[in-house]
Parts: sequence; structure tokens; C-alpha cells
Amino acid sequence: MEPNIKEVAGRIRVLREDLDLSMQEMADITGRSVAEYAAQESGEQDLSFTFLYKCAEAFGVDVIELLTGENPHLSGYSLVRAGEGLSIKRRAGFEYLHKAPHFKNKLAEPFLVTAPYLPEEQDAPIHLSHHAGQEIDYIISGRMRFAYGDHVEELEAGDMLMYDSGKGHGMIAIGGEPCVFMAIVIKAPDSKIS
Repeated sequence: MEPNIKEVAGRIRVLREDLDLSMQEMADITGRSVAEYAAQESGEQDLSFTFLYKCAEAFGVDVIELLTGENPHLSGYSLVRAGEGLSIKRRAGFEYLHKAPHFKNKLAEPFLVTAPYLPEEQDAPIHLSHHAGQEIDYIISGRMRFAYGDHVEELEAGDMLMYDSGKGHGMIAIGGEPCVFMAIVIKAPDSKIS
């Protein structure tokens, strides 16, 4: 299931209006200009995971509610079989498969991520993003170049990173093939997301 960007953007607009937040306030929260925020809220521009995560946090909702319009409803445990989950294709071909979309009151967001190998990225600066909390990335296959501020690491299958995701971080696939990794986004202790 792939969320419809216009529907997701519409939910963001409705929640912003319901909470009486201005576009300027949301632009500040998401780290964008008002024009960039407006383009994303209208569905004219792709929605990055970081943008969605920051919106959900500001609205006090689960990111899955923004993506599907439904509240997660499972408690106790959630089983998602291989190849299943909520598919989110975002950010220059990155594919995110949310592996527990229906589990409520999550303390972390688990994603199976496929980063495409793009030759044009190999010698360019890596785009950095940030979101409150921590993140764990476990490399399943392929190779990754990971940037954390000015520090760069190269990883391969079996390697794992854990880091403060509130600081600038980014990654690209290297070695001529996609990189598949498990990303566990851990919410900050004071996070409003339910």
C-alpha cells in the first residue's frame, strides 16, 4: 500500500488548521521556508520522512495517521511478514517499508529501507536531515556511506550505527548497488507522538 501524497498533504493541512497553527509556525517546526512548507502541505512537493515525522510530532499524532488516515490499533504485538508493511517511497528513490504500521503507542518506528545507488551522488555532499530522538541503522545488504555532521563512515552488511538523530545525518548507497538496511527511529523521551 502506497500512501497518496495529496491525501497525506490534505491531512496535514486539516490538522494544522484544527490546531490553529500558522504556516509560518509549521515552517519553523519542520525547518523549511513558508514557501517550501506550503508546497509540501499542498502536495506539490514530495514529503520526506523527516518532514512527516516533525509534522506528526507537532500535531501529537502517530506518523501512520498522517500516512493512512487511520490510528494504529494493535497492542501487545504486531506481526508483519517478509515483503509486507506500509510502503513509503520518498527522497530521491529511497523506499521505506514501515514494519509495524498498526501497532499503537510505539516508542520507535521500524523501517526496512532501500537506498538506491545513484552515480551522481558519489562525489557530491550528502544531504543531511535531523529529527528529535535517536536512530539505529543495521545494514542488511550492499554498502552505505553515512555522514554525521562532518564525519563520514562507510558501512557494509552486518554493520550497525546508533546515533543522535537530532544532529545532521544522511546516507547514500555506494559500491554500484542499492543498500538495504533496517532503520529504527527512536522517539525523543518528550515526544508528543502517540
